[in-house]
Amino acid sequence: MTEDLKTRLCAAVDAAFDRQVAFLTELTSHPSTRGNEQSAQNFMATELKTRGYDIDRWQIDLTDIQHLPGFSPVLGPYEDAVNVVATHRSKTAKGRSLILNGHIDVVPAGPLDMWDSPPFEPHVKDGWLYGRGGGDMKAGLTSNLFALDALTACGLAPAADVHFQSVVEEECTGNGALACLARGYKADAAFIPEPFAEQLVSAQLGVLWFQVHLKGLPTHVAYAGTGANAIEAAFPLIKALHDMEHRWNAKRNRPPEYAHMDHALNLNIGKFQGGDWTSSVPAWAVFDVRMGLFPGQSLDAAKQEIEQVIRDAAQQNAFLRNSLPEIVYHGFHAEGYALSRDSSQTATNAVTKLETAHQTVTGTPLTREPITATTDARFFGLYADTPALVYGPRAEAIHGFNERVDLESLRRVTQTTALFIADWCGTEEA
Repeated sequence: MTEDLKTRLCAAVDAAFDRQVAFLTELTSHPSTRGNEQSAQNFMATELKTRGYDIDRWQIDLTDIQHLPGFSPVLGPYEDAVNVVATHRSKTAKGRSLILNGHIDVVPAGPLDMWDSPPFEPHVKDGWLYGRGGGDMKAGLTSNLFALDALTACGLAPAADVHFQSVVEEECTGNGALACLARGYKADAAFIPEPFAEQLVSAQLGVLWFQVHLKGLPTHVAYAGTGANAIEAAFPLIKALHDMEHRWNAKRNRPPEYAHMDHALNLNIGKFQGGDWTSSVPAWAVFDVRMGLFPGQSLDAAKQEIEQVIRDAAQQNAFLRNSLPEIVYHGFHAEGYALSRDSSQTATNAVTKLETAHQTVTGTPLTREPITATTDARFFGLYADTPALVYGPRAEAIHGFNERVDLESLRRVTQTTALFIADWCGTEEA
């Protein structure tokens, strides 16, 4: 790629950046929590169609994916799980193909009075855009789109097929990305601009979600000694799970990518429900758990240990030993993935191209870091033999209050992405 083309692509991103921020503001205003993504997907599909791409919009059918590696079980209905994929078809097909992946779903905002401003009324202040999902990861979706726009503005197009994916379910299962694979969308590499501060993600954890259901023995609180309190029975189970968490994090269990982290794996009690009446001993309780796993750690072995830990703890409770807790797996059934372990020439070339693009835009070397979360990269890397590069803008308070994304970081990532696409795919006349 010539220096002139690099300069022109970066200038094209600059020229369109106000429109990009306006686009991100509009996209962030759509409250696309799980099951409510339709308006945001409508917006994306319309914008992509306007640009002349072939649009594929479909309702995910569980029967198409539930038998595939990487599938995560779901409890709720799937009538509203809709993916959007836009495809650029190259005229010359002389370059390497690419998937530009991003997720449209966002996590719930939580109590609105704990936000400084309404989470779905995004605004810009001091160089940051505030709003739920602005960072995670609607900024990434816009950087993918406006990077392609930069090539168009230069009279060019990728010289290979490019699939632009706007998927659902990343925040709870990843089944949206899996559905894209099942539908036949493959490429030589995948690029996912999750908000990890312009660093290349070298490894990511696996994640397992499960519920623990407890049944007690109801009675009036005046006779509490004759009942069995399902809520209080949960406390020793939670302690036992945290003890397991500490064992999994022991130095001897850490793979090389996480050897420097004392506590990479986190167990989180994300929800707790129980009881029906303040003056009744609670007859039931349910708590939801999220547990991290290292790359290479077996999901089946992890589940067996979790179940044994809960059974052993239940045996210490006079009531629970005769009414064992029920464990229900739902949501994330995600294995860990390490790009650093992909020694293929394709992965090496893709990383080199990204390093060059990042260096050109930022003037600094590209840093590689493992993360303690998961992304949809695992589907491409583990199940499609496709190196998946996770590299996106700087954001803060994702999944928290007053989520925000650094707009200058977004500009740089968009420029880097444009250079990467041009270098990886090659260019042809639009």
